[in-house]
Amino acid sequence: MKTVFKRYCKCLELQDDRALIEEYKRLHAMGAGWPQITAGMRQVGIVDMEIYISGTTLFMIMDTKASFDHEKAMAKLATLPRQAEWEALVSRYQKTRSDASAREKWRLVERIYKMDQKRQYDPEGGYIEEISV
Repeated sequence: MKTVFKRYCKCLELQDDRALIEEYKRLHAMGAGWPQITAGMRQVGIVDMEIYISGTTLFMIMDTKASFDHEKAMAKLATLPRQAEWEALVSRYQKTRSDASAREKWRLVERIYKMDQKRQYDPEGGYIEEISV
């Protein structure tokens, strides 16, 4: 059986301050995330998310339902409970405006290589992925 989903990859820059970066990592540590934020992501169609860090650069992999519409989902996410509060909190660590939404902060990344890639995709539309389960 195959599972089909869309993948979005994004990046964001943090403030170049070691103490702030460590605090930011603690905010995202296992068990530290706000349940309302995770629930909101699931509500808009995000099924899995990972964030990696290298220096001051964050890299996010966001897997979504195959029918996911990035623009609509990010607009809806911004209206969900505690989302604005979360964005205001984490903005102090990020190189962004304090009132920027998640959509404004995280820049979509263009995929330039995939092993055995069969077709081209636009970062805004997501990359269709299939896995056998």
